[in-house]
Amino acid sequence: MIQNSAVLVDLNISVWTGRKMDKRVSEQVDASNNTKTRAGNYHKKLLAGTEALDALHAVVGKVRQWHYDNTLPWADNGARLLPMANFFDYKATLGDFKTMFYSTSEEFYGQYNDLVSAAAFTLGDLFNSNDYPALEDIRKKNSLRVTFSPVPDSGDFRVDIPEEYRKELEAISQERIDAAMKDAWTRLHDCLKHMSTKLAGDQKQVFRDTLVTNATDLCSILSKLNVTNDPKLEQARRQLESALIGIDAAELRKSDNVRLDVKTRVDEILNMF
Repeated sequence: MIQNSAVLVDLNISVWTGRKMDKRVSEQVDASNNTKTRAGNYHKKLLAGTEALDALHAVVGKVRQWHYDNTLPWADNGARLLPMANFFDYKATLGDFKTMFYSTSEEFYGQYNDLVSAAAFTLGDLFNSNDYPALEDIRKKNSLRVTFSPVPDSGDFRVDIPEEYRKELEAISQERIDAAMKDAWTRLHDCLKHMSTKLAGDQKQVFRDTLVTNATDLCSILSKLNVTNDPKLEQARRQLESALIGIDAAELRKSDNVRLDVKTRVDEILNMF
C-alpha cells in the first residue's frame, strides 16, 4: 500500500523579493508612448547593483529544484509524494539546506541598512524610502518550512458513504499514484532521449560533462522514487546505470567506439518505452 511506502511533504518558502511596482514610472512610460490604456507595469529592483539578496534567492531556487527532484507529484495543493526509501536522505539534506538558507539570510540582514543607503544613490529618482520594509519585517517574512503528513487512505472512512463515492475516491487515489510513477518514467525517458541525441554525432559533437553526471544522478534518485516497485522501471534504471559504469564525458568525446557503444545501450533502453 502506498500509505506504508511514502509520505506527503509540503515545502513552503517565503522570502522578500526586493522588487516593487512603480506606479509613477509605469504611467510615465505609457504617457511617453501615447498609449490609450495601461499597457504595462514597471517593476524596479530595490537593491539593484548588489548581490546580497540575489544570493538568498539563489539558495531558494536550489532548494525548490532539489525538492522537486527528490519527490513525485501528488496533488494540486503543493504537497508531493516522498517515498520512504528517500525519507532519511531527504531529511538530512533538508537540514543542510535550512542551515544554508538561514545563514545566507543572516548575511543579508547584516548588510541590509547599508544596502538601502547605497540604493538611494544607485537608483537616483527611482529611490523611495517607503519601498523598503523594516528589517524586522523582512526577518518575519523570510522562512523555510517543510510539513510531513501521511498519505490518505481512500478506504479509511470515519462515516458511511455510498459505494459509488467510495470507488470514485479510490480511483482518484490510483490516478495520483499513476501520475507519480509517470513522472518517474518521464524523467528517465527525457534523459535517455537527450543522451541518444547527443551521442549520435561524431567527435565534433559538443556536450557537457553533465550529460553523464546528470544521468548517473538520475539513476541514484530513481532507485528511491520507485514507490510502487515497478520492475520495468528498475530494470531500465539498472541498464542505464550499467551502461555508464566507468564512463565519463571526456571519454565519450574522445572515442567513437565508446560513444557508439553507450548510445546503442541507451537506445536499447529507449525501446522499452
